Amino acid sequence: MAKIGFVSLGCPKALVDSEQILSRLKALGYETSPTYEEAEVVIVNTCGFITPAVEESLEAIGEALKENGRVIVTGCLGARPEVIRERHPEVLAVTGPGEVEEVLEAVERVLPPPRDPFLDLVPPQVKLTPRHYAYLKLSEGCDHRCSFCIIPKLRGRLRSRDAVEVLAEAARLVATGTKELLLIAQDLSAYGVDLGHRASFWGDRLVRAELKDLLAHMAELGAWIRLHYVYPYPHVRDLLPLMAEGKVLPYLDVPLQHASERILRRMRRPGGYQSHLQTLKAWREVVPELALRSTFIVGFPGETEEDFQVLLDFLEEAELDRVGVFTYSPVEGAEANALDGHVPEEVKEERKARLMELQAKVSLRKNRRLVGKTLEVLVDELPEPGLAIGRTYRDSPGIDGVIYVETDGTVRVGERIQARVTRADTYDLYGVQV
Repeated sequence: MAKIGFVSLGCPKALVDSEQILSRLKALGYETSPTYEEAEVVIVNTCGFITPAVEESLEAIGEALKENGRVIVTGCLGARPEVIRERHPEVLAVTGPGEVEEVLEAVERVLPPPRDPFLDLVPPQVKLTPRHYAYLKLSEGCDHRCSFCIIPKLRGRLRSRDAVEVLAEAARLVATGTKELLLIAQDLSAYGVDLGHRASFWGDRLVRAELKDLLAHMAELGAWIRLHYVYPYPHVRDLLPLMAEGKVLPYLDVPLQHASERILRRMRRPGGYQSHLQTLKAWREVVPELALRSTFIVGFPGETEEDFQVLLDFLEEAELDRVGVFTYSPVEGAEANALDGHVPEEVKEERKARLMELQAKVSLRKNRRLVGKTLEVLVDELPEPGLAIGRTYRDSPGIDGVIYVETDGTVRVGERIQARVTRADTYDLYGVQV
């Protein structure tokens, strides 16, 4: 059987693209290889969002060429083929993000498909996540024009999937053992806008391509539903009752990026210190236990010490549950490159360290408030008898914390259990099964 090597880089949205490519290749009869040596061709799904990611992708391509020699490149960096071919002119083909058909054509040109006609009866699905959770992409592209970002240039404008198509995929995932659906998009809040929120029949019910309606129907499947990349539009408050009713996890991943209004204007982003706080307060009034994750950029062009202090003051007052921080990195093609006042690298790193030091104190303070409470835990690992590593509603895999639970020894991976929190550190919790 023809064997394909595969390297997947970047965010969960790219991971979903990788799953789609691998699923289609499997349907054509190809087999995946765990090593470069056994593969007859290697596909590298790249990231091209920020400069370090571009360099990581180029290095991965170089390693695949060195170890195998036959390489097809796809993904976000593939939207800039000149960058790839300047460093690695010997790659066999370059395709852009989400161009599944083009990847298949490139593979078939160098390695004819060993198609098994019986595979068409039940199209195989490949998952790159554990069986009990899965990323579910609702849309592609983005209509925002943030000055630091080139995603619209790489992935195009917003293109939402039909609501029934999304629900069908969600139902298939749950039926095959998925206990948590992590909904992703470049801008989850904008889902369905480009479709005019049109309605389609899901069985005998009409479902609108609108996030609230989609979630209400998806909740009936019984899996945890977690929302990622939620822009703080006013209509996000319409989702909160679903969280209060236990239909959707009370967790929001909202990329605020900064708190200084001056810097946010330069970023072409909405909000500021007071408006951010007002939004968070209003959400918490409806869902007091709401867990909030956000990301921020420090060292953006023009950021002064005063701007940075505004961000620190905001984080102290906002008490976000989870925070990620990036130092500003110029991206080829981004409008922010032309802004004045670029911040020295050593200042960026110093500000990042100060921000994370502050947030660590906030995180520890919030975690300690959970001691004594009983929380539902989704079990991810069983490292030894009587011990489980899992996540509460507050934790998304790979980016948030975990909880270590002493168990009765009978729990299984993917099971949901109740645990009483007995101890907390900066990012993780410890507890016992109840």
